[in-house]
Order: sequence, then structure tokens, then C-alpha cells
Amino acid sequence: MQVYETSRIRNVVLLGHSGSGKTTLAETMAFESGMIKRRGSIENGTTISDYHPIEKQKQKSEFTSFLNLDWRGHKINLIDTPGTADFIGEVIAPLKVSRNNIIVLDAEHGVEVGTDLLWNYAREYETTSIIVVNKLDHPNSNYEKCLEQAKERFGRAVVPVQFPYSEGEEFNAIVDVLKMTMYEFPEAGGKPDKLPIPDSVKARAELMHNELVEAIAENDESLMDIFFEKGTLDEEEMIDGLRMGMMNNLIYPMFCVSAERNMGTGRVMGFIDNAIPSPEEGTPSRLIDGNTYPITEENPPSLLIFNHAYEDHVGDMMFFKVIGGSVKPGDDLYNNRTNSTIRLSSLFVSQGNKRVEINEIKAGDIGVAVKLKDCTMNDTLRDKSLDIEFRKVTYPEPTMRTAVKSKVSGDEEKVGAALNQLAKEDATLLVDHNAELKQLIISGQGEEHLNRVKYTLENRFKLNIEFYEPRIPYRETITRAVKTQYKHKKQSGGAGQYAEVYFLIEPYMEGMPPPADLNVRNTEEIDLEWGGKLVFNNCIVGGVIDNRFMPAILKGIMDKMENGPLSGCRARDIRVSVYDGSMHSVDSNEAAFKTAALMAFKDGFLKASPQLLEPVYDIEVHVPADYMGDVMSDLSTRRGQIMGMDSEGSLQKISAKVPLSELNRYTTQLKSMTQGRATHKRAFSDYAPVPKDIQDRVMKETMEEEA
Repeated sequence: MQVYETSRIRNVVLLGHSGSGKTTLAETMAFESGMIKRRGSIENGTTISDYHPIEKQKQKSEFTSFLNLDWRGHKINLIDTPGTADFIGEVIAPLKVSRNNIIVLDAEHGVEVGTDLLWNYAREYETTSIIVVNKLDHPNSNYEKCLEQAKERFGRAVVPVQFPYSEGEEFNAIVDVLKMTMYEFPEAGGKPDKLPIPDSVKARAELMHNELVEAIAENDESLMDIFFEKGTLDEEEMIDGLRMGMMNNLIYPMFCVSAERNMGTGRVMGFIDNAIPSPEEGTPSRLIDGNTYPITEENPPSLLIFNHAYEDHVGDMMFFKVIGGSVKPGDDLYNNRTNSTIRLSSLFVSQGNKRVEINEIKAGDIGVAVKLKDCTMNDTLRDKSLDIEFRKVTYPEPTMRTAVKSKVSGDEEKVGAALNQLAKEDATLLVDHNAELKQLIISGQGEEHLNRVKYTLENRFKLNIEFYEPRIPYRETITRAVKTQYKHKKQSGGAGQYAEVYFLIEPYMEGMPPPADLNVRNTEEIDLEWGGKLVFNNCIVGGVIDNRFMPAILKGIMDKMENGPLSGCRARDIRVSVYDGSMHSVDSNEAAFKTAALMAFKDGFLKASPQLLEPVYDIEVHVPADYMGDVMSDLSTRRGQIMGMDSEGSLQKISAKVPLSELNRYTTQLKSMTQGRATHKRAFSDYAPVPKDIQDRVMKETMEEEA
């Protein structure tokens, strides 16, 4: 396998809404480059990128696929990604390391919600962007609508380089206003004829050519001087200007293709070679300390592992990008996370579902390693002479959760181990062996994401599992102060047990004064691991309770707070002052005082107007204006509080606060309500009191479960 210099490498990730034709475009680009001799199809399950069984079954991308193409002496690492928001984790890491992307738009639908989400991530990672309008041969193709929506959403930096001579079923020619040439394709697609631009569209082509020249010149002072001097720019000057404009996110050139009919693809690949920056020209890698690190062959070896995949007969595969120098089989690199040395064994480059062995991978290139012990995503591997760590990829919060259990008794440990393995491979899958709720809960980016987990558990790990509704992690607190006491007395032959405690139990608020009429001798302020605080005051005078029993009293209170009296959920924000009690010289011990404290706390808690708190989430919904009313009405039925509305291009953004208990399967219902055209993200906000009817219902369910 050929080894490429950094200057001849181009890393490009394909982005676009599901159904926009990314996989077909990748297939056609692979065919045009000569990597494959015959194009496969999604319908027949023969494409090189969508090769997983579940992708063939559903006829859509669910995993990232890596291809490497040779185009006129340049290597294009082409990364095909899913277009469904449920699999956003498959997109973010490749986007971070590629630094270049192609936004694929469906000529019928234009800028869709999924595209909008991906665009935001592209901007976050400061990547250069090309826009490709695909499916111009579709009967409902509308190039002008696509251009208008792209400018509206992505800004005036969107500049068309091409437009279709005709579109719809008669599409067979593209007018290129950079080269001022028309490409006319044979019916079967492939290599076009280069023709003069027809008189019927010549005025339009000249106008768009001038707009392109002006857009390029206004972003570069030296080109502006040439433009003023000559009144135009030649093709080489325009290519240089486009490269600089794209690197600074000042220009997003737009191209036209029909990937299905192989029309326009070669021109896009030629532009990637000529205008997209190489890794050493693009944005340097960022370090965790905020500094940047150049991508160059001159530095000692270093790499970032950004993707973890698994395949039968291969096992775990780590995809990495070489940042500095070059790496070879047998190299020893230092792992920052584990503080250990890792030896690289065989190295490969990926061709879809095939791996090709290679003897060296240089800076800027993407490779695959197997059998990397104790390595995972976001690991920095480096030469020992370096002291650097690359910034980690960050992922969005989950949008859907479910509880999981085995249908086969005794397989619980196998299910847990399998899920932990999947979480290593998928950073957007969170696995929680929740002791509080007594459930195994997984959280992901939506129903399709979680269904992929279920499919994998059943087919790869051969486990029989089911999903069911997860419990809500409520919290309990009190709303008024009470005094309570409990005497624990037990005599059963031999040594007995005796302890008596008197408590003042109060709702805790930051900055509240000490309790009146009590002499506080000592205060412990405990930040609870589940949120909130417990403040414990020792107000004992006269030695009625020995100080050595105070830890046992606190332990009894904590035990009940971990398993609250109302719902069995954890309690928070409470102040307990122990101010009186009694003990016995023989029968008093730590166990007795722990029991007395637990019972006194429980009794006082239930008398102190207890309040159940529920987790509330900040919700952000991106939705086309046509569905805005339906979405807002639905949020209201979920006890949601609308916090604001805003527009982002052609989409509307709704911000709201919604209780977690009302968000079960919300992702699925939102898609159903908007025909799959809305997305949402969520993040925990705080805890808030639940309505009385819900509190009563939860208490009743808890009592029934205990009974």
C-alpha cells in the first residue's frame, strides 16, 4: 500500500440528512477513483461503506465507514457518516479529525433539520465546508430552493460554483462558473464532454462567475489588488483564493451532482485535490491546555485515537489520526491515560469492510490498529520525548433512556458486561448499573440508537433481553421544621440495646442561621453525592449522649436519607440537630444509636410536610415552522414550561423545561409528530417539587411495591 506525504493527503467527511445520498456519493467517488471496478447499490446491500448487517437490513447508514481513494496522486480519506441524529456520535469524532467536510443536500428537500444539526458541529470544529446538491435528476429537484435555503441558514458565504443546465428527469449537464465550461454527461454518466456554455444561460453564468470572483477577492487583499488591476482573476488565482477563503470559513462553494447517475462526481474530487487544504495547511490540533500543535512530519510521532469499532474475526479496531511524524509497526508509544508504553503491531488503512496492511502512516493520515492493549477513544499516544495531550472529543447528552433486563435468569452479569463493552465502542451510549433505582439503565441519542444496541446484544452477544420503562430518580425533602424523638430499647437475654435521641429536623437553605435556643457544639456539612446537602449539628449538653456515639447517629440518618421514607429515593437539603437523649452504661452501643437515629429521622421526616422533588430537564427543540404549534402544544401536555423561542435560518428553536417523567419516548414521538423533521437535545437542569397528585401516586406505588 502506497505511503503518502502529508502535503498529498486530504481528509473529508460526508455530512448530510438521512436519505441525502451520502453513501451513493461515496460509492461513486470510489468507482471514479478506481478503488472499485463496479458500483454497488444500497438496495442490493453491495455498497462498500454500508456493510454491517443492520445497515443492509435497514438500507441506511448507522456506522462510520472509512475509505481511502487515490485521485491523481493525492490520497482522499473519505469518511461516510450516518445522517440520523440518533447516530451523531458516529459523526462528531471523524469531523474533529478530518477538518474538511462535504455537506450533501437533497435537491428535493433542501436544508433539513439533520443537516442543520451537522452544520453546527462543523462550525464548532472550524472545518472547511463544500456544499454538494445531490439528486438533481429527481423529478421534484429544485436547485434554486436549495441555494436559497443554504444562504439563509449558512450565510452569504455560500457561493455557487456550478448550476444545473436543466434539472429533473432531463438533468444531464452542469454549468461550471469557475472554469466557465459546461459539462455534458452521457446517459450512463461518467466522463463528460466539455462544451461552451450555451447562449441561453451565458448571461447567468457570467453573472455568477463575477459574483464568485468578487467573493474570492474580497477575502484576500492581494487578490483584491489583482482584481482591481485586471478586473478579474484567472483560474489559478481563484483556486488559491477559494482555499484561503474556505480555511477561514469565509467561503462555502456549492457544487451539483447526481451521485446515482455518476454525474459531477469527478469534478468534486478534482476540486478536493486542488482547493481543500492538506492537514498541514488546515487548523492545527488543539491540546487540552488550550495551545495548538502543528500537523507535520517534522515532529516526533504522536497520534489521537478517535474511533473504536468491532468486527467479527477482527475484534477491536482503533482508528487514529497521526498528528506528528510518522508511525510504523513495532513503534513504542506512550499512553497518557494509562501511563504505560504501547507497542504498535500491524497497521492498516480501511477500505470499507476491508483492511489493507501498510508499513508506515505519516502525519495527517488516518490508520487502523488492532490489539492495542488498554487503549480506547480519546487516548493520546506519543513519543516519550513529548509532553502533550490532544483535546478530547466531547459528545452530546443522551436524549432517551430505557431500563434493560435479561429474559433468561442468570444472564444478568453477561448483559452488564456486554453493555459495558458497547459503551467502550460508542461514547454516546451511557450504561448505569443504578443501585438507587435497582435497574440497569442505558441512555442514548434516540430510539434508533437504543434499538441498535438491542440488535447487537441479541445478534453479536446472543443475549435475550428486553427494554422496559425506567424509574425516575426522585428526591425527597421537607418543607417545615419539627421536633422528634425515638427510644430504642431491646432486651433479649444477656446484653441489651438502649439509645434515645431527640432531633430538630429542618429544611436546609444556604446561609440559614443556627437553630434558636440550641447550643451548637459542632457542625458537619455534608455535600451529598446525589446532590444537595445534609447539615448535622451536635447540640448535646451535659454529656447525656457520649460523643463517641455521634458518628453512629449520623450513620443512621444517612442510611435513611439514601432510602427516603416517601418513595425509597434519596433525601436532600435537610438540617438535623441532635439536642437531647439518654444512654445506658452497659446496654448503649453504636448499633443502638444508629437504629434510634434512623427511626427518629423517619418519624420526623414524615411529620415535616415532606415534599417529593422530580428531575427537570432543559429541552431545546429545532423544528420547521410548520410544526411549531404542534410541538409547543405537546410540550404543554407534558407539564413543560416554554422558556423562549428563536429562529435559526429556516428552523425554529423552542427552549423549555420539562420533567424527566414526561420525556419517556419523547424522541420517537417528536419524530412522529414532525415526520422526522425535528430534533431535540436535553440537559439536566435541577429538581423541582412535583404536584400533589403525582406525589400521592408515587407514595402509593412505593407502599404497594414494598408490600
